[in-house]
Amino acid sequence: MNAGRPAASRLHWWWIGGATVFLLISIVVGVMVGVFALSPGDIIRSVLSRLSWVELSTGLSEREEAILWQIRMPRVILGVLVGSMLSSAGAAYQGVFRNPLADPYLLGAGAGAGLGATLAIAYGPVAGSWIIDPLPLAAFVGAIGGVALAYVLGYSVRSGRTSVTLILAGVAIAAFLTALQTFVQQRESDTLREVYGWILGSLNTAGWSEVRLVLPYVVVSLSVVVASRRLLDVLSVGDVEASALGIQPVRIRMTVIAFATLGTAAVVAVSGLIGFVGIIVPHAIRLVTSVSYRVIVPLSVLFGGAFLVLADIIARTVLSPAEIPIGVVTALVGAPFFALVLRTSKGVVS
Repeated sequence: MNAGRPAASRLHWWWIGGATVFLLISIVVGVMVGVFALSPGDIIRSVLSRLSWVELSTGLSEREEAILWQIRMPRVILGVLVGSMLSSAGAAYQGVFRNPLADPYLLGAGAGAGLGATLAIAYGPVAGSWIIDPLPLAAFVGAIGGVALAYVLGYSVRSGRTSVTLILAGVAIAAFLTALQTFVQQRESDTLREVYGWILGSLNTAGWSEVRLVLPYVVVSLSVVVASRRLLDVLSVGDVEASALGIQPVRIRMTVIAFATLGTAAVVAVSGLIGFVGIIVPHAIRLVTSVSYRVIVPLSVLFGGAFLVLADIIARTVLSPAEIPIGVVTALVGAPFFALVLRTSKGVVS
């Protein structure tokens, strides 16, 4: 038994190394592909030339440098942050609720963000009139508010504070917030195109300001989720068993959900509602590698970032120069995968 553990650990680190390489390749391809093609050598030289101790000519024109550093690089980096956060949050939710169909929007974060964004588009100030863009701010507040309402409702039920009760509260809150959003859209029909454009998700407005905005939230949230991966394995055996081992299931559940939701709200605020990432990536890792969250969570961070970068490449190249909303691409992949997960899932553990 002891001999098997080092072998499993080595395999784990092989997967981490492979996922890291895959992510780096995805980043390079994401920066290369576009109307103006850039070679890997050009990209590497340009990156090295920005190091203070390296003197190197990039060979790129001023226009190509601008395309690389002001358009493509921030878009790809933001895609990595969004994909990593959504996939790791999905893994965290699946571990907390012991349900392979759980995703980052389960407790009303998506519905709250959608309502906040809709209100900002319909009734908010004209873009550029505020120092802070009201759209991502409203989406962020809406996402946090939606989950907070689900928690208040779920933990006010007298019959018991179970994970199923919390999920049902999230479903109820999401339905209510979605109804409010539909009402606002009906009243302000001239905003429908912009609202649906945001809901379907996109990275086409990504810049370094968006990267700087979400980076602290993503780093903190990922740190907590990754650090909790072993506790998620303990929760998978049940609350009674976890309590017998000296673990406090309610406190762990609240902490993990709070930070996973915080990171999700931050990335959704700048990218819109990109669905299925939190289901596709963790569950694919579970099918191929291990059911242990010690493996699933860190691999979700790496493969999630790579997955969304590749999805964004498809979104901006298939109908170039037009773009497909990235949420459409992830849905085209995710809907069949969701059906597969639904068919193979043995049920929901309460």
